Amino acid sequence: QVQLVESGGGLVQAGGSLRLSCAASGRTFSTYTLGWFRQAPGKEREFVAAHRWSGAARTYYADYADSVKGRCTISRDDANNTMYLQMSSLKPEDTAVYYCAAEAFNSGTYYSTNAYHYWGQGTQVTVSS
Repeated sequence: QVQLVESGGGLVQAGGSLRLSCAASGRTFSTYTLGWFRQAPGKEREFVAAHRWSGAARTYYADYADSVKGRCTISRDDANNTMYLQMSSLKPEDTAVYYCAAEAFNSGTYYSTNAYHYWGQGTQVTVSS
């Protein structure tokens, strides 16, 4: 059974940093696209970052939403089946529940919730002004 479990959320002041983790179990995710999404109250779930495998290039690529580019870094530790999102210079508008997700087929639509097969339960990030 595939399971994704996020951790690392919390309350932080504006300008601060957090590192979110996503522990995966149930299979090996080394060739999966792994993504982070977030959902603020009253808003739709939105793309934050993705870490995707290119079989052709035999390497990983990272992609970011414009709203977090330059402030977030996505990474993964395949040995431990864990993905991370390092966030810095946090703003109140970053407040949301953050979800990790995994996609098996590297469809290329990594920015869409529809591409992902597996989701975690979410972790709350609150940034105070």
